Amino acid sequence: MPERYPGYDVLRKHDSPSWNDQTRAVIDERLAIDPNSHRFFTDEEWPTMRAVCDRIVPQTVARPRPVPLAAMVDRKLRAATSDGYRYAELPPMRVAWRRGLAAIDAEAKLRHGCRFHELGMPDRDALLSAVQLGNVSKQLWRGLPPKSFFTKRVLHDIVGAYYAHPTAWNEIGFGGPASPRGYVRMNFDRRDPWEASEARPGREQRARRENARVG
Repeated sequence: MPERYPGYDVLRKHDSPSWNDQTRAVIDERLAIDPNSHRFFTDEEWPTMRAVCDRIVPQTVARPRPVPLAAMVDRKLRAATSDGYRYAELPPMRVAWRRGLAAIDAEAKLRHGCRFHELGMPDRDALLSAVQLGNVSKQLWRGLPPKSFFTKRVLHDIVGAYYAHPTAWNEIGFGGPASPRGYVRMNFDRRDPWEASEARPGREQRARRENARVG
């Protein structure tokens, strides 16, 4: 896939007027997360969680700054940072994740005789699709609706973590928090000089040059 915002790196804004000290501190904290660190998930749960994250948002090995998805979700759960609401059919966030990972592993053992992280990629995807559709063993998922768990916990938490990271911001041309600079050119199809330039057919090199100057 060609880059939509070639040459753009939101971190060039780090020391610019676009971000204040509070913004810099929050982003630096996210960048410092150890992808191998886990303090909420147990050693037993950790490989399952990482394997689930790898299939929900696959990331290429060659990516220079991969998003530490499993570690970011672990951090959220460790801090008990809630969403401010809870769906009635699901248990509390921490409980839902523990039951959900256990059920995914149990489902893998039932179908394939091994744990989820030991499956090949097609089998992992097929199992997660079954969870999404609710085509799983009711006995293994007792007390945890699989479709709700997949949509309202797995997708919500993992995709949310992904788009909270500067690597994802580069892919969508997002400039990060607009504090304190804000935005001025608010009309349709206009952008401020500190916003990313989208590559369009025949203008890829121009976009790359413009994005190299964004800060």
